[in-house]
Amino acid sequence: AAGRAASLGARVLLLEKNRMLGKKLSITGGGRCNITNAEENVRTLLGHYSDTKEYLHSPFSQFGVQDTFSFFEEHGLPLVVEARKRAFPKTQKAPDVTKVMEQFVRKNGVEVHLNARVREVDENEDDTFTITTKKGHSFTTRNLIIAAGGLAAPETGSTGDGFAIAEGLGHRIIDPDPTIVPLTTDEVWVHKLSGVGLSFMRLSFIQNDKIKIKKLGKLLFTHFGISGPLVLNSAHEVQRLLEKGPVMASVDLFPDTDHGALDKRILKLFEKNKNKQLKNIFDDILPKTMVETVLSLPHLDLLARKAHSITKEERSALVHTIKDLCFPITGALGFEKAVITRGGVVLNEVNTKSMQSKCNDNLYLIGDTLNINRPSGGYSLQLCWTTGWVAGTHIGKKVSDKNTSSK
Repeated sequence: AAGRAASLGARVLLLEKNRMLGKKLSITGGGRCNITNAEENVRTLLGHYSDTKEYLHSPFSQFGVQDTFSFFEEHGLPLVVEARKRAFPKTQKAPDVTKVMEQFVRKNGVEVHLNARVREVDENEDDTFTITTKKGHSFTTRNLIIAAGGLAAPETGSTGDGFAIAEGLGHRIIDPDPTIVPLTTDEVWVHKLSGVGLSFMRLSFIQNDKIKIKKLGKLLFTHFGISGPLVLNSAHEVQRLLEKGPVMASVDLFPDTDHGALDKRILKLFEKNKNKQLKNIFDDILPKTMVETVLSLPHLDLLARKAHSITKEERSALVHTIKDLCFPITGALGFEKAVITRGGVVLNEVNTKSMQSKCNDNLYLIGDTLNINRPSGGYSLQLCWTTGWVAGTHIGKKVSDKNTSSK
């Protein structure tokens, strides 16, 4: 937003509360920065932005996914597309994205003030704004963009400052809560699997004996519960379910194999290794890091047993467990572990053609300041690039038109 407005002739001051620019950007995507999602169909892309998609057609028609690719490639940072159409810098380094953005704003003459946390913003009678920092410095501006992020990863500076400022300027704020966030369980055996990742499995969430959510993909066990793309993108729905009652998670380790076929595979393994203990042969079925934990589950207790001693009923229970590895979900982690938070300024108070506030034409609201729910996979940063570009363009042209008319 700052770089685009400046490139069109606006005089721009960027107030950054941290000691460096792009602190959160530099750690996104596990340090690789998932810049965007390479979905070419705009309607399909916007379908991932939940019930706010109708508000986003105009801004995305002005600056979309292909524009993002072009921008970074033109600035010397080509992108690569990986699974689920996630786009990353070819260098696989998030700080390289921050470097491009910093060079962009500085090259266009943006004045940058670091360690400049805003204390308050006042509207003046002449439709200007006076911004005062914690250090007591004041600035007056005709146009103001709030791009202060949400509440995810507060250690990077996202502490809700933008929400407070927007509310003070007349906007209604939807209370934020963590949406894309890992889930927790009290089941000790899950904690023992911490660090184990599964590349292809089915994860279901069950309530009142009915499957409410079912997805295929990657899962990561952690010391507190479960994480990974499947979990993060289901967390919001799971939290809503938890408000109504207990929720069970079920992991199917062989989603493409039915019970009968899996039973035959295990039986064949047992017949081939009759006198060996299961713990020494079962890595042909399960990831080695899971064998001891699964075979030690109380309802199985097969760790020290030899293959020839396993009854048909015990083998059936083993197959059922592998296809339906169940544990209760107790909740979700908080803002400090959230990738994205829900909440912020409601979109019907923003003109998304320009990202202008409907409370004040000189106020602009972009990125995570807005109440827009979306999954992980590049959709968040694309929203930031799009809304930032649109706001910067509108301000730049407004200033340019005013300068032209004054001549």
